[in-house]
Amino acid sequence: MTALPKASELERMARDAVTRCGVNLDGPTLDRTVTSPINGLPIGSFATNNDVDEAVARAREAFATWRVVPAPIRGALVRRLGALLSEHKEDIATLISLEAGKITSEALGEVQEMIDICDFASGLSRQLYGRTMGSERPGHRLMETWHPLGVVGVITSFNFPAAVWSWNTAIALVCGDPVIWKPSEFAPLTARACAALLDRAIDELSAPRGLSQVVLGGADVGEALVDHPDVALLSATGSTRMGRLVGPRVAARFGRSLLELGGNNASIVTPSADLELAIRGIVFGAVGTAGQRCTTLRRVIAHEDIVDALVERLAATYAKLPIGNPLEPGNLVGPLIHGGAFATMGNAIGAATAQGGALVVGGERRLADEAPDAYYVSPAIVRMPAQTDIVRQETFAPLLYVLTYRDFDEAIQLQNGVPQGLSSSVFTRDQEESERFMSADGSDCGIVNVNIGTSGAEIGGAFGGEKDTGGGRESGSDAWRSYMRRATNTVNFSGELPLAQGVEFSV
Repeated sequence: MTALPKASELERMARDAVTRCGVNLDGPTLDRTVTSPINGLPIGSFATNNDVDEAVARAREAFATWRVVPAPIRGALVRRLGALLSEHKEDIATLISLEAGKITSEALGEVQEMIDICDFASGLSRQLYGRTMGSERPGHRLMETWHPLGVVGVITSFNFPAAVWSWNTAIALVCGDPVIWKPSEFAPLTARACAALLDRAIDELSAPRGLSQVVLGGADVGEALVDHPDVALLSATGSTRMGRLVGPRVAARFGRSLLELGGNNASIVTPSADLELAIRGIVFGAVGTAGQRCTTLRRVIAHEDIVDALVERLAATYAKLPIGNPLEPGNLVGPLIHGGAFATMGNAIGAATAQGGALVVGGERRLADEAPDAYYVSPAIVRMPAQTDIVRQETFAPLLYVLTYRDFDEAIQLQNGVPQGLSSSVFTRDQEESERFMSADGSDCGIVNVNIGTSGAEIGGAFGGEKDTGGGRESGSDAWRSYMRRATNTVNFSGELPLAQGVEFSV
């Protein structure tokens, strides 16, 4: 393993990437520092921009124009954004790695996801379909139409600092809505670079500048966006705790919220499973992004006949995982976002062992001498005698619990026996088990997979989950409906005025 890069090298990489994307780093007083989890040291500064009222006023002005632009023309703007993302794919990926600590392959994959959603959304701009229903009254047409909703506020987390914004923004723009983005405080440079590319597309196509805005700052900025009466839809990605605060506040002003919250995802491994396939799916799901994905695999529920062999092979794979600088080719596990995440992981391992668990492998801090301000850790596996309190909690780190089951009903009960309901999977070659897992009395999650892991969803399907995950849906399928308002229309071409339900009312 080579040494971690110097702070000056990371700072230069960040400056070069944002500059190539069109960000002007000169100007207002820079009052906040950006720190990279790669070494725990500053890589740049940024100026807070926290006037939410002003941003909403500009967005409302843009909305008045944009909502009457034909949807396929709105789609052309998103298509241009996708082209610019393709052109600057490596720049955005570099910033994601620098600010979120993702390995290069995962960072590039995140940008590809952004390009893909732009492709999806530009096609969607010609498919914002309503319906025509049969009317009970002769000479009448009953139909529904969909119209732009209004200003969309987007609050994103550090672990997908760009992709989640793109899911919301690409769809919102083709639906006719402007977007105000409050990014994670840990990833402001990534946000500024993405926003600069969209600003360029807006200028090239002569679209209203207020369609895309970024507000930078702390929790107070997010709260102002949550509480603003002119933000029609508030899309927030983060912890369940955050969602419990956001949801009621938006509902209190009769706004719409789209919440993507915690995940405590499980994979069931059955006796018929292809263990080689299962191990590959489990390891990526559990340690990708250093366990800091909402879809990270946190629980393996293995049949008692195969659990020992499975754990033995998983432990052997974990022991040789390359951990280190995420920019270095070959490394598969980068750093945790900060020291608090490392402490949370250690506390969870301590609680698990106190509740009867046995640590199989991992949990140690790595590279502390080389980077005392960064937090690299060995991914951990803990065998648990039951689904205890700590197992039912989401620990945002590469910590995998292994549970055992005897019959498939018990496995499903364990899978569903947590407050969260985001992603789930089963590894089996038994068609009955796979169909049962996807059925109404199978997995209770929003994402249900067979013979793949819990992580790595495609943009074509709606993304989101149930229970404490918040119930929101973003990205593909019919998630676009969240960004529009529905109108039910009746057209009378009969020359008469019959009333519905046979009501008689003569004057």
